Amino acid sequence: MSAMLQGVAPLENLGVIRAEGEDAAKFLHGQLTHDFALLDLAHARLCAFLSAKGRMQASFIGFKRSPTEVWLVCSRDLLAATLKRLSMFVLRAKLRLSDASAELRVAGLAGDAIQSIAGGVQPMWAKADLGPASLVHLPAAAGQARALWVGPANEPLPAGAALDPALWAWGEVQSGVATLSAPLIDAFVPQMLNYESVDGVSFKKGCYPGQEVVARSQFRGAIKRRAYIAHADAPLAVGAEVFSAQDAEQACGTVVQAAAAPGGGWDAIVALQIAAAEAGDLHAGAPAGPALTLGTLPYPLRDDL
Repeated sequence: MSAMLQGVAPLENLGVIRAEGEDAAKFLHGQLTHDFALLDLAHARLCAFLSAKGRMQASFIGFKRSPTEVWLVCSRDLLAATLKRLSMFVLRAKLRLSDASAELRVAGLAGDAIQSIAGGVQPMWAKADLGPASLVHLPAAAGQARALWVGPANEPLPAGAALDPALWAWGEVQSGVATLSAPLIDAFVPQMLNYESVDGVSFKKGCYPGQEVVARSQFRGAIKRRAYIAHADAPLAVGAEVFSAQDAEQACGTVVQAAAAPGGGWDAIVALQIAAAEAGDLHAGAPAGPALTLGTLPYPLRDDL
């Protein structure tokens, strides 16, 4: 199936928040789960914006276009609410936050489409500027290299075969790295989506909203849920509850991201109670709903933080 994940896919589901001004990186450093103070122009950050209780309000792929300008790529359906909430904390900081989605567009590149403009595969979260556009190398999926292209809306997309956005969405699931969308606001601390294991959380930076909850979860053994990759023979919907045969009364998890699988059925990232995942016999939507089969994550869960 990896051979199918080739080409360029326009990603209309993603938008961009622009932070511009001399305090842009400093401000974001104090609001998000990763380090923007030390971020250079050759790397991007996976990160999250949390509530005071440590629950994810949005997830981003963020990078600097210049020392005073940062672009944050996120799910378009939660962008407006996130921008409004972030703006509440600007106060006297010297920056301007804006929705740049009308000016910038986002595309996903897979396989040979990356080689033609990047000259080779780079480590995940490496970033390069290509004139007015930027390219961020993402975690691989199904054995294929992937990257995110963000550039002016009036510029042509990079050259390459057309890739169906639905197939790109399947690759996103296969990567095991979830993008938060509107149905799931306030549902997870970052570790429930394995963000500490895919470089989405820094435990060495200063304070940010929800930091105490994240640190306590990590270092006091309080992580009871994790993200897994799952397959079902029937369609799966984001936000659908997952049930275990061990307890039909109470959901043990949630579908976080889902896409039709090229070989049939549906694949998903699901956040599950660890005990339920280990017990198996899982069903989506209802206790007697479609059966879920758990697969293998493409990365190890880190415990050396």
